[in-house]
Amino acid sequence: MKKTDYLTRIARTPEERLLLSRVWDLMENAQQRSIPQYTHFLSPEEQRLVRSLLNTVGGGEPVFWGGYEEAQRKICVFLPDWMTFEDWEEQPVTAIRASWYAGDSLTHRDLLGALMGQGIKREMVGDLLVDKESCDILTLTEMSPYLLQNLTSAGRAKLSLSPVSLGALHFPVQEVKRIHDTVATLRLDAVAAAGFSVSRAKMADYIRAGRVSLNWAETDKTDAPVKAGDVISCRGLGRCKLAETGALSRKGRINIELERYL
Repeated sequence: MKKTDYLTRIARTPEERLLLSRVWDLMENAQQRSIPQYTHFLSPEEQRLVRSLLNTVGGGEPVFWGGYEEAQRKICVFLPDWMTFEDWEEQPVTAIRASWYAGDSLTHRDLLGALMGQGIKREMVGDLLVDKESCDILTLTEMSPYLLQNLTSAGRAKLSLSPVSLGALHFPVQEVKRIHDTVATLRLDAVAAAGFSVSRAKMADYIRAGRVSLNWAETDKTDAPVKAGDVISCRGLGRCKLAETGALSRKGRINIELERYL
């Protein structure tokens, strides 16, 4: 099967096709030129697409890295056969800490807006770890000097920037609300309705309108199966995870526990 056939088989949109075509070229360059190659930062859904391509073409097991193990946004690294990620001396991902006065209050949206205001594409930065008085910005190493020089403010808040090692990242405490409920079935509309405290009918409308993602993949299927560990996102409502499924209740419904991220 030719490259174009693989791309047609996997990509659903022109944007996905372009992404996978670039990934294919990087994979080939790593082997043919025998030098490491890596992508820009990929969203979880883009990572899923890349894995699907590599599994289909037999491209081996890639290395996904976002600066720390649990990162959501990661680059995909392709290495020559003779090299391991641990042997690679180059560090493609670095971190910058942006600090502000305690009296200012900045959110993820504020910091991301400041980055975009500098003309920086979203794909050039990874996760933003926003704490009360600072934000650790994961970025491609080649972007670090530009950020250190130009990212001076976010809204009215003045920023003080400095490099920080990946081993010294500040991880904000994630507030989680635990929800115990029962559902008739482990369908997406039923589980998401419980997680976001809305009616099942309303959640079904959200799903059909394209507002809901399951494991970061947008879906319009109200009956998509959900299992323990799956993450559900809904634009405007946030994100939750099906943490556990339990035994049936007396009425034959399934006991579930969800974690809703606040």
